[in-house]
Amino acid sequence: MALAWRDLVDGLRRSWLWTSLAQQDIKLRYRGSLLGPFWQTLTTAAMITGMGVIYSHLFHTRTQDYLPLLTLGLIVWTFLSGLLTEGCNTFTSVQGIIQEIKLPFSVHAYRLVYRNILILAHNFIIVPIVLLIFPRPIVWWEALSIVPAFALIAINGLWISMLLGMISARFRDVPPIVLSAVQVVFFLTPVMWPVEALGRNAWWGQFNPFFAAIDVIRAPLLGNPVQPYSWPILLGVTILGGGSAFLLFTQFRHRLAFWV
Repeated sequence: MALAWRDLVDGLRRSWLWTSLAQQDIKLRYRGSLLGPFWQTLTTAAMITGMGVIYSHLFHTRTQDYLPLLTLGLIVWTFLSGLLTEGCNTFTSVQGIIQEIKLPFSVHAYRLVYRNILILAHNFIIVPIVLLIFPRPIVWWEALSIVPAFALIAINGLWISMLLGMISARFRDVPPIVLSAVQVVFFLTPVMWPVEALGRNAWWGQFNPFFAAIDVIRAPLLGNPVQPYSWPILLGVTILGGGSAFLLFTQFRHRLAFWV
């Protein structure tokens, strides 16, 4: 346990390394492109515009009310799904580094989370534009709660990437299973529609951990109250998930180099 904790601390101290690697990942992904990562921003904006016009009519909702909800829901969901799907490859994608260079394993998890935060930052540019076009009655001091919300989600992303990374390194069938599960969960989570649309069955949407992560960011920026269970669920998942992932990391950390 002491070695596992030291791994996490030493990895965090090497922030200069995993931030540089994450930035390099973004540069390599869009190498030769004029707009670089902003292509992702344009793609997201186009999808939001198309879906906003169509689904607002399908749900019989005014576009000025639906588009901000959809924008925040999709952007946060893209961040969450990226952490899940890429988390499966936390260690297998850097097999050469693990086998040749002695580094804390947590460096690769920090790198993955930071890389997705950079992508989120590029996509989040869309939010103020949408809120300027379709203003909402935002209470700005309440909107500041998105800062601890993002911090908690990043912590969750850290333990998720380490947990899925370890399991996927041992069992190579896990990544496609997670990818399929994420696609199913997307339609079961109030991303494109408000949880109130479930009526009396809204409780199962409110207890969805993915909705809790979206709600603590989306609701304050839309001027809506956060659902009563969102913060407790997010905190509970952070503590229970983080503790479980740490215990597994303690037990199997020494085998990762052999699994990859």
